[in-house]
Amino acid sequence: MEKSTLDQLRIERTEGKKPSGAGKYLVVVATVLVLSGAAAYFFWFKPNSTVEVSTTVAREVRGDVAATVLNASGYVTARRRATVSSKFTGKVTEVLIEEGMLVEEGQVLARLDDSNIRASYQLAEAQLLSTRRSLKETETLLNEAILNLDRSKRLQEKGLASEVEFDRSRALAGSLEAQLNRKQADIAVSERQLDIYRLQLEDTVIRAPFTGVVVGKNAQPGEMISPVSAGGGFTRTGIGTIVDMSSLEIEIDVNEAYINRVTAGQEVVATLDAYPDWKIPCHVIAIIPTADRQRATVEVRVGFNQLDERILPDMGVKVAFQEVDESKAADAGSSVILVQRNSVIEREGRDIVFVVNDGRVERRAVSTGEIRGNEIQVRSGLSPGETVVSGVPPELVDGDAVKEKIN
Repeated sequence: MEKSTLDQLRIERTEGKKPSGAGKYLVVVATVLVLSGAAAYFFWFKPNSTVEVSTTVAREVRGDVAATVLNASGYVTARRRATVSSKFTGKVTEVLIEEGMLVEEGQVLARLDDSNIRASYQLAEAQLLSTRRSLKETETLLNEAILNLDRSKRLQEKGLASEVEFDRSRALAGSLEAQLNRKQADIAVSERQLDIYRLQLEDTVIRAPFTGVVVGKNAQPGEMISPVSAGGGFTRTGIGTIVDMSSLEIEIDVNEAYINRVTAGQEVVATLDAYPDWKIPCHVIAIIPTADRQRATVEVRVGFNQLDERILPDMGVKVAFQEVDESKAADAGSSVILVQRNSVIEREGRDIVFVVNDGRVERRAVSTGEIRGNEIQVRSGLSPGETVVSGVPPELVDGDAVKEKIN
């Protein structure tokens, strides 16, 4: 009885139909299509994945039409260079600079021991205070003497006081008035003395005379420093040397036999010994109107058209003085394409740029030429006027959506 009841409660399971071979094929195809569609969607549309980039325009310039008329060599120099020292001999207590540090005009570079000057300043301050208090006392006595003088005058007019008493009162008032004037002058002298000590205290703080970069640190705390050489002793003559990097130029000694080939404003191409492939556009600033009879040379100053942080004082440099070749200048068809140097990067052993078209970038291989300052020549792969990414982000790839940065 119990067995039959249990049999009635049993659930009968029927086997489902297994998919046929064609059904399995359709499932696989549908899965592949869905995954491909999702990949294409995220590749082409990339919601919220726009990359912010800086851009520049490839520009076309006329090709070189200048010929070199003179080659020379020289050194990079700074027109504003100063070894900063103190106004008087003193002991250094603090040095706040290191080589390579950028300092602003008026910035504190070092401090000298000011204990003696500060003591003199405090003494002068106390003397000024004492003189001012003595002045108050003299003013009070003078006021009393003036009142006594007026009283003696009235009594003398009434015959109640002698003329001697009147003269004594008048002399006392005059004496006190003279003392008052002298003490007022003493106060002025004390104030000037205080100003002198105040300036001397300020002179113990050594400041930068102009904005520049520290290229040498010459003193340490505990050393003596003096604006005048101590004649071989241990006294330093300066705290440090500062160079104004915006005043860098090239100094060249040209043989006087060829100085007629150089003119003010003439174009010059400079090449630093440290960067032999970098052609730097320059110009002649001035020809110093005197010759060195020992070396038979004339000094020429050459300025950079645009300064660069790689240019450092005292670097060796070779220069080529240019002269326009009129025969080549007539050929206006010769031109080159230039872009910013940071627009060209190397990937997989090739130079490439990213061209911006309709909000997306296209990776393009290019052939490059010579470097001209912050620009580089593109010989092939790019057309004038095309917009390219400058300062290429490492994550940027072909087809990425981009947005130009707003500075």
